[in-house]
Amino acid sequence: MTTKPGSPLRQRMLEDMQLRGLSARTQEAYSRAVSQLAQHYHRRPDHLGDEELRQYFLYLTNVKKQARPTVTIALCGIKFFYEQTLKQPWPTLRFVRAPREHKLPVVLSRKEVRHILSLVRIPGYRACLTTIYAGGLRLQKGTHLQVADVDSARLLLHIHGKRKQDRYVPLPQSTL
Repeated sequence: MTTKPGSPLRQRMLEDMQLRGLSARTQEAYSRAVSQLAQHYHRRPDHLGDEELRQYFLYLTNVKKQARPTVTIALCGIKFFYEQTLKQPWPTLRFVRAPREHKLPVVLSRKEVRHILSLVRIPGYRACLTTIYAGGLRLQKGTHLQVADVDSARLLLHIHGKRKQDRYVPLPQSTL
């Protein structure tokens, strides 16, 4: 994939991603990862060898100090390009992924949560943030909630998930 938007390799990869049903955001991230690889070496990525890929991931980790999720996205995008678009296996890509960090989340006390929510002046925002917190939702999922997603009779929230994998989460009576 050259840096040129209309290159045949780029177009082929985009088509392969569409056929696999990858989301538009994933397609953009994978495409960007392969373009950045090509820019780093000033060469087409289909002309790079195993050692160059290995060195690139060392560069991302040690020089650019990119976080594990960022490197993982680059790895997945480049791996997709080589394995799906070029139909070439790359053993380096199987061993590059850094181990997952297991950090405990910061857990606020009920008093701290109530205090924070009480500082939100706009009632609609307070209701939205309260629902997100009570349902244990990620911010983006909570901001996409609509009134139709609230099942007040059964005290459930309908959450629209990735790849049409919807789910229900309990909704406390006090939040309703």
